[in-house]
Amino acid sequence: MMERSVAERVTAEQLAISLRESITRLNRRLRQARAVGDLTFSQLSALTSLQLAGAMTPRELADVERVQPPTMTKIVGKLEDLGLVARTPHPTDRRQVILAATEQGRVVYAQFEKARNEWLALQLAELTPDERDTLERAAQILRQVARN
Repeated sequence: MMERSVAERVTAEQLAISLRESITRLNRRLRQARAVGDLTFSQLSALTSLQLAGAMTPRELADVERVQPPTMTKIVGKLEDLGLVARTPHPTDRRQVILAATEQGRVVYAQFEKARNEWLALQLAELTPDERDTLERAAQILRQVARN
């Protein structure tokens, strides 16, 4: 008798649950692999958004991070105190400011990325070549899903 494929044994909903749980656990573990001192996850996330998306207003950053503006004000204040984020006047609206990562902020972000990448590379090195090939294909598919 021929064995059924995974797609025949697992519903889309079951796969969604399994993937979400696995991605959540991996993300949690990657956050723990940071070598950036006392920054909270929220602070690291805001710094990452500024590094990846570039300069933006506090409101835009709050929207990207999906937090309320007062919460983002506290996060940005701490990042400013640490010298990781700087405010500059908005070029067309004097009521607004633009936030951007400082040079020190970019260094901290790079350290964070390096720590996460090193931890994950160590884990992947323990896998078989076939398992790494499967993960490469899965990464391509997940990028596709994320674009939809």
